[in-house]
Amino acid sequence: MASVIFSKSSDVNNSIFGKSQEPVRAVITQGVESFEAKSLLSTVYSMDTSTSFAEKYTSETSLGDFEDVGENGAYPKASMQEGFAKVIEPTTWKSSFEVTQELVEDGKFGKMKSRASIFTTSYNRTREKFGAALLAGGVGASVTIGGKSYATTSADGVSLFSTAHPSRTRGAKLAQANCFTGAFSVEMLDKVQEAMQGFMDDDGNLLNVTPNTIVIPNVGSLKRAVLAAVGSDLDPDTNNNAMNFQAGLWNVCVWNYLPKTIGGKPFFFMMDTDFKEDYECMPWVDRVKLTVRSEIDPNTDANVFRGRARFGAGFNNWRCIALCGEGVAGKTL
Repeated sequence: MASVIFSKSSDVNNSIFGKSQEPVRAVITQGVESFEAKSLLSTVYSMDTSTSFAEKYTSETSLGDFEDVGENGAYPKASMQEGFAKVIEPTTWKSSFEVTQELVEDGKFGKMKSRASIFTTSYNRTREKFGAALLAGGVGASVTIGGKSYATTSADGVSLFSTAHPSRTRGAKLAQANCFTGAFSVEMLDKVQEAMQGFMDDDGNLLNVTPNTIVIPNVGSLKRAVLAAVGSDLDPDTNNNAMNFQAGLWNVCVWNYLPKTIGGKPFFFMMDTDFKEDYECMPWVDRVKLTVRSEIDPNTDANVFRGRARFGAGFNNWRCIALCGEGVAGKTL
């Protein structure tokens, strides 16, 4: 998503603003690329592009195990069916800024670049805030962002983080949880990891879920606790020389755009980012890249830069992620 589509109307070329276009364009493009290099969106979401008004994401139920058929035995017949499906429709996002004729006349190129930088920061911040709010809102069925409601259910129709995810083939009889109650500790880290490693598909077959990433909000005490738990070769909770098997297993990401608490207490997400990509669990869909149009406003003579993009996100397969927190109304491990 790093590239930016930039166009300018013909009336700009022959105006006083003509020579200012390229510096502003460069600032916008570089600003987007620089921010994306530090963004956590691609860590949390499966980044996708689309040429349609919406994209449908789904899964297949299990094929079952191979069978021992003996010498010259016939191939057993097995079948699959489509699992739960999720449709994500990107929405349109817009903003604009202007460079006055007076700024150009007075040679204030620094201010022009500053406004371009503020514009790109606004665009990138909007994407980060949207992604983080959607993820944290997964404790419910929807979340309100900027006065608009967005669904936070997974393809099975329940909240992304739930204690009762139904099976496509067995319904509530094979319900599973990825929402847990408990303050962060080494013991809780072990328990959530074990729970995720036990996730099953819709037919009850064990999946190869191997959590490798911890995502947390920017809370100092939580950062210290998490890094102590996963960064020490020895057990951080004891004075003996017990080996800490969690050391070196995790990529710890601090997402500053997450709320600091859920239910009044800090929390953490545990993810298998490989599983997320393989099964397109949490798609982020970019339909139209950031498109910036430059034109002269006939009423003010200002050079107006208008930015437009279409993107959206949602949750397909919940099995790549789990939420745990002391204030979370989840399953007790």
